[in-house]
Amino acid sequence: MVVNRSREAWKTYGNVFDNFTLRNLQKLSTQGYFNELEESIAMGKEANVFSASTSEGEKIAVKIYRLENCSFNKMYNYIIQDPRYMNLKGDKRRIVFAWTQREYRNLMKAREVIRVPTPIGFKDNILLTEFIDEAGEAAPQLKNAFVENYDLLYDEIIQMVLLLYKQGLVHGDLSQFNILIKNDQPVFIDFSQSTAVDSPNAKELLKRDLEVLSNFFKKQGIKRDPQKQFEAIINTK
Repeated sequence: MVVNRSREAWKTYGNVFDNFTLRNLQKLSTQGYFNELEESIAMGKEANVFSASTSEGEKIAVKIYRLENCSFNKMYNYIIQDPRYMNLKGDKRRIVFAWTQREYRNLMKAREVIRVPTPIGFKDNILLTEFIDEAGEAAPQLKNAFVENYDLLYDEIIQMVLLLYKQGLVHGDLSQFNILIKNDQPVFIDFSQSTAVDSPNAKELLKRDLEVLSNFFKKQGIKRDPQKQFEAIINTK
């Protein structure tokens, strides 16, 4: 069984369980990726994330992008600026599929230089990744985590942004919501908006990421100049 609740019960989770998605979940389950979905981890504007059990008794994360009630125009405006997807054409469903594939590709690239959930696989609007846990439970977002040294953590996060940039990527949606804390270390998540550094909007997204982080850490008593951070990153060798 792919979903361990009644279909009616799962409808409360943003209508992600349409017939098409349920068939794809069944295919992924049959292929051995997981046994069944267990519980909701996060509900977002475009996607919901669930934990799933595997036959080895482990957990993975299953991210399901909605095929309806989704911000297709926003997705399209972001993705066509990415040199890898500039020729993307098609209907709304194909845009969602490309969006899912892009997050998988971004995670594959990012994992070479920073800590992210290990990508496991994807199919159409479904992305499978490592489940980031802390003491058996879903790791907390930065906004909810206990942090002993915000100053040190801030420096570590900026170093990760730099490493990601040198790897050819800008996260594009980095905030206290998209950073998890596991064993006192930051883990970047949600790479669907991430883009190549040669995208027309890459520097704009990088600057926004740094400003959002600066605003969060300022509330924790840590002040940095996001403009100086931006200049140092884009001028790195």
